[in-house]
Amino acid sequence: MGKNRLPVSPWAVLMSGAAARLQKVLRSRPVLSLSKRYVGRTSSYSHHFSSLTLTKSLLLASRFAAASTALRIATTTTSIATSTASSTFAGTSASTDTSTDRPDPATTNCKSVTNRNPSTYTSPPNSFSRKFSWGNLLDWDRTLPRGNNNNNNNNNNNNNDHKYKYGTHDPQGHLPRTRTRTRTRTRTADTTSAKSSLQVLHGERASASAAASPYLNLAGHLDDLCSLIRPFLAFLDPSFSSSLSSPYSMASYAFSTSSSSGSDLSTPRSSSPHSSASVASARSSHSSTFSTAKRMSISSVRRTSASNPMSSVDISTIEEALRMANLDTLRGYCQNNYGEVHQETTTEYIAQEDARGYQVLNQPHWNKGTSFTPEQRVTKNLTGLIPHVMEDSEKQVERALKMIRTRQTDIDRYLYLSTIKSQNVDLFYRILMDHAKEMMPLVYTPTIGDVCLQYSTLYTRPEALYISIKQRKSIRTILRNWPYPKPEICVVTDGSRILGLGDLGVNGVGIPIGKLALYTAAAGIHPDKTLPIVLDCGTANETNLKDPLYLGLRQKRIPVAEQQEFMDEFMEAANDVFPEMVVQFEDFESEKAFNYLDRYRNQYKCFNDDIQGTGAVVLAGYIGAVNLSNVPIDEQRLVFMGAGSAGVGVAKQLVEYYTKRGLSEQQAKDKFWLVDTKGLVTKDRGDKLAEHKKYFARTDNNGHQFRTLEEVIEYVKPSALVGLTATHGVFTESVVRALKASVDAGGLSRRPILFPLSNPLTKAECTFKEAVDWTEGTVLFASGSPFSSYTVNGVTYHPNQGNNVYVFPGIGLGAILAKATKVTDDMIYTSAAALANSLNADEVKQGLIYPRIGRVREASVIVAREVMKSARREGVSTLPEEQWLEWEEWGDVALDKYIKEHVYDPKL
Repeated sequence: MGKNRLPVSPWAVLMSGAAARLQKVLRSRPVLSLSKRYVGRTSSYSHHFSSLTLTKSLLLASRFAAASTALRIATTTTSIATSTASSTFAGTSASTDTSTDRPDPATTNCKSVTNRNPSTYTSPPNSFSRKFSWGNLLDWDRTLPRGNNNNNNNNNNNNNDHKYKYGTHDPQGHLPRTRTRTRTRTRTADTTSAKSSLQVLHGERASASAAASPYLNLAGHLDDLCSLIRPFLAFLDPSFSSSLSSPYSMASYAFSTSSSSGSDLSTPRSSSPHSSASVASARSSHSSTFSTAKRMSISSVRRTSASNPMSSVDISTIEEALRMANLDTLRGYCQNNYGEVHQETTTEYIAQEDARGYQVLNQPHWNKGTSFTPEQRVTKNLTGLIPHVMEDSEKQVERALKMIRTRQTDIDRYLYLSTIKSQNVDLFYRILMDHAKEMMPLVYTPTIGDVCLQYSTLYTRPEALYISIKQRKSIRTILRNWPYPKPEICVVTDGSRILGLGDLGVNGVGIPIGKLALYTAAAGIHPDKTLPIVLDCGTANETNLKDPLYLGLRQKRIPVAEQQEFMDEFMEAANDVFPEMVVQFEDFESEKAFNYLDRYRNQYKCFNDDIQGTGAVVLAGYIGAVNLSNVPIDEQRLVFMGAGSAGVGVAKQLVEYYTKRGLSEQQAKDKFWLVDTKGLVTKDRGDKLAEHKKYFARTDNNGHQFRTLEEVIEYVKPSALVGLTATHGVFTESVVRALKASVDAGGLSRRPILFPLSNPLTKAECTFKEAVDWTEGTVLFASGSPFSSYTVNGVTYHPNQGNNVYVFPGIGLGAILAKATKVTDDMIYTSAAALANSLNADEVKQGLIYPRIGRVREASVIVAREVMKSARREGVSTLPEEQWLEWEEWGDVALDKYIKEHVYDPKL
């Protein structure tokens, strides 16, 4: 501190110890290095990681702790004292002594320490009269001198131009032509503005105040700064009230916090003859207010030597925040405003026929490994780059299967499959198609749930488009960056409700990736025509927010209204860039899922798999189960445990089934009882029902409320129980036995229908073994994830998997081939009926209600055919009528042939 000690506020004392501790931590842990990572940057800019909101505020506190009164602290706490940051990250002392060898920013070229021509001084990009923001402050801070860096000085003779070299990048492995792009940013000089803004700090009247804020005078930005300081205080003290909005009330809060902490706080005396004048000069325009704060800070705080300013600060919490902050995003991505990305060039990719050597081998869509023929090896310059032996696809599959089966965990098997996919796409899909029963659980449920939980840790290469809310103005640019032209099917999620795992944020991108792999394997949509997308709107998952490896925005999920605007912009941009693409919504929160479906279904080609796909596959299974249950249609009564988007979507599909069987809509609705966490959904339950639940809310309960599932089953006497709760063990033994008893009451030959549909397996309401044991083997069972067969007393029971893979690939393929303008409800219902009729004689004989998973591609052709015919009936197919008439003349055989001719078959 030297001799220049000023009176301080209690607020300053509160933060000074925290800042000192943080400086010590940072000096011992220089983790924020950007050296060699960004062209045109040196390690001196390492502090640009946005430890901004917390770390830099605290770093500044060391400068400001003994610098001024409470409101002076309020105006400067959130600014960046470059000298502190520079000395801290360089491992030097962070004292407030102003060195004489520091260049004067008012007379120094910010790009060169040796250039002191005032005419070349660059002012902050936004004038001081504009609204303060972190982005403006950082832009200016980036240009400040960092010491005698000769290499940096020698390269900065271009009038403060910033030049970057870019190489084109292809996330899917394409080899782009080498291109160089130069972006030039010129900062306008504003010497007068800069000098006037800084003269208080750098003139004769402010020699001591310069120690507090050597570069910025932010006195005109109290409101903006308080809005930045407020979350910092809330972080330090959970009891802090956000209602303290003014600088004065916040200063009072700091005083009360300091004085009530239980320890005496010291305030160093001023020994500098310039101190009083400096403070008076700095607050001249706010004399009355500052005098109040001064009285508060000087008169009310006891000055003692035995003080502990750290008593009010939880340093362990701050260190944890600092640990996470070092991996935050760079300048620009931490701002709250939304910038637009301007790309001056487009990426040019090498055509397959022009590729040679490793250009072929490094492109997974072209690489065939050891299956290249001798002629291909010569023409493609591959001789010697791969082993001499030439193998067929069966041998490659055999080798891959051997390696997969030696892996110890499903995650390891998934990772090995992903490695194959990144090297040889045809081999990956040949394995997936020929061994669907073994491999599909690895590519999607149940393994994909664990993959999503660990996605940020397992991440090795991009496989999707990642669109952040910060990039909402650049959605079209991002879509055009996708390396494959004209995608036909897109799966998009915001990660807000991934399977039964909740809000996973950007980690939920594993769902679109896995889903589209099934589109290719089950329906034959070419992998080049698929597009997985995750919309990063933040996350409510605290585990992700605290994970230093988390790849998404490190912020709370944005408000629903803003998400709606973002989704509107995305759908409009997707339709503009890829007008022929079908969009499938996946794993959105229930309210948003229904809202988006209703909002866009008549405007764009889209559907929601959780609502419509799940509904269709359950309807198909229910149709088969009803035929085997020996319970007449008019006696069917269904209880749904789970009233979210999937539960309501499934129930609505079943309502349509009953209306097509001759019942009125009200009669069909009366067959359904929905149960959520609060019990039976009734209109007089006393709570506010979500909009999507109101359709099935009961009114015939005579004022009685049923709070548990057991009570509901005793009251309803159902023939079927469907679970979509994402909660393991909800179907207890007492629940399942009560279901069987209610069915047996109508006749011993009747069989109960039990569908625990939640994914993954760890979230299933009960297991197949439990269902068989508790119903003495009479159950008609279908689950969302696969269970193994179960043998008891010499009898083997086979489970059914109500996997959406049976319907959504066929729905998507049918909509694409029919060139449908939208996906109608009839197309969804038709897909369910087609699936129910796709079982062969052997499957019916075994009592199955779904085809075997090995026949999923055959079932998808049937589903796609019926969806296409429905699109024509609904008037949404844009195919020529002459083509339809020709198909009608030849029957379904001709349409099946057309479909098979347009699907992908990975022949190596």
